[in-house]
Amino acid sequence: MTFDPASRFLERSRYYLGLEYPAKLRSAVLALPSDRLWWRANSASNSAGNLLLHLAGNARQWIVSGIGGAPDARDRDAEFTATGGMSAADLLDHLEKVLSEVDAVLASLTPDDLGTIRRIQGRDTTVFSALYHVVEHFSGHVGQIILLAKIHAPGEVRFYEDQGGLARPVFLGDGRSDVE
Repeated sequence: MTFDPASRFLERSRYYLGLEYPAKLRSAVLALPSDRLWWRANSASNSAGNLLLHLAGNARQWIVSGIGGAPDARDRDAEFTATGGMSAADLLDHLEKVLSEVDAVLASLTPDDLGTIRRIQGRDTTVFSALYHVVEHFSGHVGQIILLAKIHAPGEVRFYEDQGGLARPVFLGDGRSDVE
């Protein structure tokens, strides 16, 4: 069996955006006390609610629209100026619907598509670079939301259990692992 890096990249991107990140986000966001969902540490910081809106907007713009060709109707500023209006469940449902659209686009891609050029946010980029951007961008904001949950709900967020000195993932809740 030969190793095909392009196919593996697409597969792992679908895993992170379709399974691992949403599972961690759901756990962290549902652990947050409801009065902390839109809490900001200061005026230069974002709330978990803002970050969830931003993740949905970014993934939809870059992948569903930019790669997949759907119309782009993003209001990026509104993602950061929102101060409420949606519950944790509503925000998670909204993000998961966008990630379902993302997965449909990613499922349609072939390794040969990774080198094609798309115009996103007024710049030309490859499908590979756009997808890589979304995965790494998503990861950073997932970390911020997890930190907020750990600050406001100490002990409520746990993604791994120690097993003989090795961290065994438990965030998917069904015994699946993040590696094959």
